[in-house]
Amino acid sequence: MVDVILGLQWGDEGKGKIVDFFAKDYDVVARFQGGPNAGHTLYVDDKKVVLHQIPSGVFRKGIINLIGNGVVLDPVTLKRECDTVASFGIDLKKNLFIAERTHLILPTHRALDKAAELSKGTQKIGSTLKGIGPTYMDKTGRNGLRVGDLLDKNFTTAYIKLRLKHQRLLDNYNFQEDITAWEEEFFEALEFLKELNIVNGEYFINQQIKAGKKILAEGAQGSMLDIDFGTFPYVTSSSTISAGVCSGLGVAPQHIKDVIGVTKAYCTRVGGGPFPTELDNEMGEELRKIGNEFGATTGRPRRCGWIDLVALNFACMINGVTKIVMTKADVLDAFKELQVCTAYKINGKETLEIPFQMDKQKPEPQFKAFTGWNTDTSAAKSYEILPDTMKTYVNFINEYLGVKIHYISNGPGREQLVEVYK
Repeated sequence: MVDVILGLQWGDEGKGKIVDFFAKDYDVVARFQGGPNAGHTLYVDDKKVVLHQIPSGVFRKGIINLIGNGVVLDPVTLKRECDTVASFGIDLKKNLFIAERTHLILPTHRALDKAAELSKGTQKIGSTLKGIGPTYMDKTGRNGLRVGDLLDKNFTTAYIKLRLKHQRLLDNYNFQEDITAWEEEFFEALEFLKELNIVNGEYFINQQIKAGKKILAEGAQGSMLDIDFGTFPYVTSSSTISAGVCSGLGVAPQHIKDVIGVTKAYCTRVGGGPFPTELDNEMGEELRKIGNEFGATTGRPRRCGWIDLVALNFACMINGVTKIVMTKADVLDAFKELQVCTAYKINGKETLEIPFQMDKQKPEPQFKAFTGWNTDTSAAKSYEILPDTMKTYVNFINEYLGVKIHYISNGPGREQLVEVYK
């Protein structure tokens, strides 16, 4: 049995904490897509930890963690993460496994990412410059190097061949930056990576399923950044939705049971691209300040706005969401009035559908106002004691989506998660 946790917005929904919370009920936590542009923030022993590639179940004892073949892996970032995790007394040689089909991010992938983004001028898509896009391009172009290739005696030859191809592309961009230091760090990290558990991921995960183990598949980014169904071209390079679990881990669809979608009580986005409910004003600034809305990976300020139920409904539909977790509800504690987007208006016509090209069709959000609860909810332990105005807000969202919010996160701590339905 495989359950899935994924983001329903443009990423940054607080999935790390939610995976960490649920992980205790599972035997395996597996990342199925994305790269080090994901930043999953956890609080362990009151210390903030940001994981970029290692599954968020790593701090739970006895749980196996798998980096699946749908991920693109930066060995340098992985080594740094492993050093951080090991400082908490976690033995990664016992509980971290990496699929041999996982593609490697090379130093030249990072250089290509930077060169391509710089060349776009004002048309930048907001890449994190981590090399994710170029790595996925090499994957689909059948040029990439994978973790399993590290065990081949001809790896260095294959690396040089791919590097030369990349160098020709970089010459076309007139990219002059010296990446020698990046390469030194890369090869040092590869030696570390070889010491970890490299496995045949699809057999590994299916053996766990056959043995009756409970598996939690962890997504990165968010549904509105999906390569097919997101706000293209302002998207990531992988399948961020539940369908990506099958190709990203090598499991059949019939093994997937619950799809747990994570959404903030409001909405944020990092980088370029359309964002219908964005508040580019003092209200948006207040949301950013109270919610500490700055990227866990990049530190970039996030764009903030009211919750968008048109986009959320779309995400629930394409993912087959069975349960919702609402995060950062406590951020709305300070507001006397809240707005909820219930429809778009495009060319004077109202619609409940996501348009083909949101950036060109420029939907105007249609809002419904709600009275805010305007009281501190961060200490609440049960749903019953939450303000009635918050319950009204939650119930409206439940009815609109046809999927229920099962948990409400009211703070960053592990224990700050209120169960709505037993």
